[in-house]
Amino acid sequence: MSEPAPAAAPAAAPVEAQGKRPASAGAEPAAAKKSDTTSKGVAHLKPEFILLNENSGDTRASAPEYNDEEQSTSSRLESQPSIQQNGKKQNSKKKKRGQNKNRDNRQAREQHALCSKFVSNTDASCPFGDKCRFVHDVREYLDKKAPEIKTDFFPVCPVWKSLGYCPMGYKCCFLSSHCDLDTLELKGLCDEDGRKQLFEENHEINHIAGETKYDLIKRKFPFTKSDYILEIIDAIQQENRDSTNMSKGPEATAEEDTSKKDEEISAQADEQNNQISEKREKQREIYLKYHDTRFFAQEKKKLDLHHKKIVSPLTTVGNLPYRRLMRKLGADVTYSEMALAVPLIQGTNSEWALPKAHCSEFPGFGVQIACSKTWQAAKAAEALAANVSGVSEINLNSGCPIDLLYRQGSGSALLDNPARMIRCLNGMNYVSNDIPVTVKIRTGTREGHPIALSITKRLVMETDVAAITLHGRTRQQRYTKSADWDYVGEVADAVRVYEAEKQEDKEARDGQKLQFVGNGDCNNWEDWYKHLENKNMDSVMVARGALIKPWIFEEVDAQQYMDKSATERLEILKDYCQFAMDHWGTDQYGISQCRRYFCDFMSFYHRYVPMGICERYPVLLNERPPNWKGRNDLETLLGSTDSNDWLKLSEMFFGKVSDEFVFTPKHKSNSFATN
Repeated sequence: MSEPAPAAAPAAAPVEAQGKRPASAGAEPAAAKKSDTTSKGVAHLKPEFILLNENSGDTRASAPEYNDEEQSTSSRLESQPSIQQNGKKQNSKKKKRGQNKNRDNRQAREQHALCSKFVSNTDASCPFGDKCRFVHDVREYLDKKAPEIKTDFFPVCPVWKSLGYCPMGYKCCFLSSHCDLDTLELKGLCDEDGRKQLFEENHEINHIAGETKYDLIKRKFPFTKSDYILEIIDAIQQENRDSTNMSKGPEATAEEDTSKKDEEISAQADEQNNQISEKREKQREIYLKYHDTRFFAQEKKKLDLHHKKIVSPLTTVGNLPYRRLMRKLGADVTYSEMALAVPLIQGTNSEWALPKAHCSEFPGFGVQIACSKTWQAAKAAEALAANVSGVSEINLNSGCPIDLLYRQGSGSALLDNPARMIRCLNGMNYVSNDIPVTVKIRTGTREGHPIALSITKRLVMETDVAAITLHGRTRQQRYTKSADWDYVGEVADAVRVYEAEKQEDKEARDGQKLQFVGNGDCNNWEDWYKHLENKNMDSVMVARGALIKPWIFEEVDAQQYMDKSATERLEILKDYCQFAMDHWGTDQYGISQCRRYFCDFMSFYHRYVPMGICERYPVLLNERPPNWKGRNDLETLLGSTDSNDWLKLSEMFFGKVSDEFVFTPKHKSNSFATN
């Protein structure tokens, strides 16, 4: 990681060699921070870097369109694609807008795949024999295998170099770097002790055991704590319902009794009524025992988010390689992609892949879940607490704006039902062992109707959450308009007042301070420190700012802007690709996965506007530059909005794109032609 360059670079030095140029006093900055001439929503660039509009000659070439929904949507969360209006094919000449909601980026498997028994052993035997549909002859497999990857960035297998061996064996796309192709002998980079040392530095954590996953699938996993706490919560709810019915007056009860007398009750119905009465009596006993308690949850580990550099949970793009990259670039806290509670409870492989983390992420790694019912929240939290050890907090998503989740009652729908949100959090808190429980909310669901103040009061008074994160937008605003940081600050101040009231009631949890984190539109170090001027706010969570400019936390530490050169930005992509291959593997399918997520990352990364070409800095998230060219060809390529150029960049690291590779960008304006 390079340090900021001196304020004044030699005049003869090329632009590429100047590196980062801090905006400091005593030298002419790369871009003026203030300008008298500003246009709303426009990033002002120096005239020599603006590309002319070919049709009109206008220097105000049309600004690229960006999709900010990508960080909260993925293929598993999207509804069915909408049918074209009147069944007519849209005019291809019309400017493309909106999202490719029906995109399918699943990658094809090898047609002549090698049997898993022969991946690292030519003399192995397969229990299925001739009936096995995979190839058993390694020579035959290698003859039909796709050509090896040859790149300057990765001359040898990156996984073999980082682990001391390659788990992909003969399937590796860099096979010649760790295999004698004449004898088919696989080479090790170092001895057993060296491999163990490399593994300790590069291994992944939070893998669930296969037997446990099988128990979840077969519904044999014992949710002992969840069943217990759900019974308590159900008893309290039933008592509240009975109290509500009693308040309606005796007339309704008398009418019900009269109708029952007129009916002929069978023996079976009588027995059923007795069971209901016994259950109700048991519920009353449970209510009397627990209605004034917090269910005696286990003492939690202390959660410290004060002035920590936090990366927001990001679906699809916030995968393990990206989080590992952010840790290398200075992040203190990272979160998993949002996991759905029901698939977790059911043992779904794809969902249990989300809590996996790199060893460098812990401590400071949180798992975020989304649910719509109390039983879902409790059981998902219990399954996580019982089966993964590298988790610092379990976060309840109460702010996701996706329509599909909202209609199901999860995500931001919990804002409309705070009582259910509180039940979910209390249930999670009881079953999560010593892992603290946190919550992420928005200011409300409807624009102009913020409700976070009333919700946070209930969260402080009625739950034991360790932290509250508030995104300064409503669900209706999604990611449009600017975040309301005045309101976020108001809520932060109110939280401390609520905490003081709670302490007066002698309900404080051993004096532990509740952490409050703000979120929304933070994409530079000045915003970071400006928001933290409010002493009641512990930290600021960064989302899109860390996708567009992953070195944002370097700027926070240095308290200055850094003009990353194209070469430095390419090195960041190299690190991402290294981490991606460590995670997804170096076989043909793994490389396709790496390339696909590389392009998803580029859909945000390309949006960075280099500081050296700007007239005014910083460029805000809602500002769009005109079409521009960089200070060199590589910088222009890194800033391209065309997904074809993202694929060209991927070829620098993953080799030539195969015919089977599939990638459709989230946003239609980035889509490449299929004919």
